[in-house]
Amino acid sequence: MSRAERKKDHINYALASGVQQTNSFDDVHFVHNSLPETSVSNVDLSVKIGELSLSSPIIINAMTGGGGNETEVINSRLAAAANNTGIAMAVGSQMAALKDSNEQSTYETVRKHHKDGVIFANLGSELTIDEAKQAVEMLQADALQIHLNVIQELVMPEGDRDFTGALDRIRAVTEAINVPVIVKEVGFGLSGEVVRKLKDSGITTIDTGGNGGTNFASIENERRTAPFQFFNEWGISTVTSIVESVDEDTSLSIIGSGGIRNGADVAKAIALGADAGGMAGNVLAAVQQGGQAGAEQFIERCLRELSMIMAAVGAENITDLKRAPLVITGSSREWLKERGIDTKKYSQRA
Repeated sequence: MSRAERKKDHINYALASGVQQTNSFDDVHFVHNSLPETSVSNVDLSVKIGELSLSSPIIINAMTGGGGNETEVINSRLAAAANNTGIAMAVGSQMAALKDSNEQSTYETVRKHHKDGVIFANLGSELTIDEAKQAVEMLQADALQIHLNVIQELVMPEGDRDFTGALDRIRAVTEAINVPVIVKEVGFGLSGEVVRKLKDSGITTIDTGGNGGTNFASIENERRTAPFQFFNEWGISTVTSIVESVDEDTSLSIIGSGGIRNGADVAKAIALGADAGGMAGNVLAAVQQGGQAGAEQFIERCLRELSMIMAAVGAENITDLKRAPLVITGSSREWLKERGIDTKKYSQRA
């Protein structure tokens, strides 16, 4: 099967599986503030992620490209929606375009439709320095996402089986290119131990990509004659991955992603310590159901929801939101307790 065909398979399976109705964010609860002393009109959504300044903390996260006309249309509509709502956007892995120049247009369309916006290029951890530079140049990108997808590769019938040297390659690329590097998981979460290794290698921005959103193990298992079903439940949830990352180093810039459904989940991710929230599955569903307009409506609703929650907890900016008290319950609390992290630091802050 060609890369282009596999890309189209991923989209179809992702849409067919739908977005999970429940996930780890249901374990997170804001402490109600009856006297917030704020106004929705005063809420400022702007944020800095590493060296990048964004008008809002909502990001269209890496999804697609490299699948011919179908993926070019999707990326064009997503980019136009990102442009009209003023948010950043990442593309899916560009390796398809580096292997086949005919697929470049499926990615280049993003810059055409999001001319002055923040765009993240994307490659896997098998990348070389030259490939990293080509991917950035293809999009005139503002940053490069390097994605980690070990479980997806193991389940993928034609996937990689050798994961040695990834950290050295990430370090080399970070030192060689002139845009920030973001290391991102693809749905199985970053642990505190991995975050420590990335930090020691010079990475300052990570994307948690936790369990709870698009399940690439499940998608790849659909393509197997003998599925590895045990990998369908594998991974670290987005909530616990954010907290583990913050607990490891509060100076890191963190994008919380993996199952974020709406503006309320973005608010929770930020209150847990993330700087932004990446959304993929719901945005893909919105653009497939309603085109560019559908994607814009969904994004605008999420931005309104985020502003309303911030006003409700008395947060006029992202820094304030990070101080809002919240309670972590359920399996998320149990996981963090076992990992030696005291969740009371969230519930008892002022």
